[in-house]
Amino acid sequence: MVDFDRLARFYDYEYGQLDADVPMYLGFADRVGGPILELGCGTGRLVVALAAAGFHVTGVDVSRAMLDIARRKAQDAGVADQVHLVQASMEHIALHQPFHMALCALNSFMLLGDLEAQLRALRCWHRHLRPGGLLIIDLFPPHPARLAEEDGRLILQYVWEDVEEGLTILKHHVRRVDFAEQKVYVHYLYDEVAPDGTLRRTVAPFVMRYLGRFEMELLLEKAGYTVEAIYGSWELDPFESESDRMIFVAHRRGRE
Repeated sequence: MVDFDRLARFYDYEYGQLDADVPMYLGFADRVGGPILELGCGTGRLVVALAAAGFHVTGVDVSRAMLDIARRKAQDAGVADQVHLVQASMEHIALHQPFHMALCALNSFMLLGDLEAQLRALRCWHRHLRPGGLLIIDLFPPHPARLAEEDGRLILQYVWEDVEEGLTILKHHVRRVDFAEQKVYVHYLYDEVAPDGTLRRTVAPFVMRYLGRFEMELLLEKAGYTVEAIYGSWELDPFESESDRMIFVAHRRGRE
């Protein structure tokens, strides 16, 4: 299992300033209202953005270090009173509050490593949504050619300059695809290079289980949801063969 605590600051370098998907989530939140639940909230970029728009948001993440960064961000943004952070696995939450909307962003759902865990999580989230409540899950579409293109290759993905620490940070990744099991075995390599050339490397191995469109639709149906739409971008373009995202919007069935 990946040690997300060790990766928290690297994760925040990479994703902390991402805001391209924020308008999409704000649009759905305006439609259904709060409170809102984010599963796998990481360092809090969406939690804080939604809270800044006036919503009460609960963020769940397994990593204490990620949540510590999220808590500082909420305080810095002046929205700490609207944010509740919970350290827990996405599939085993037990919160005593019904939510109007739940979301799982940026492929986080695929960190649930097998079909049983994914279905268990969907059923758990179902119990936390009010009847008619909205669930949004953002995945990458498993294009076979794209997966095969990077299979086994060491790829330089990003370079950052940490001005405060005086470090250059390089991120490489290696992915091995198991098409039979629908799993991608990933290694992230973060190299921190000091001005004198000293290098410190942090390696993060983890597994992602990807899903096709119809498999995901079937899981949602089995877990008690009705799929409203599938989008291919954060701008809510229709999902097509070459779409870069596969975003499921579903609502919870049932009266209780």
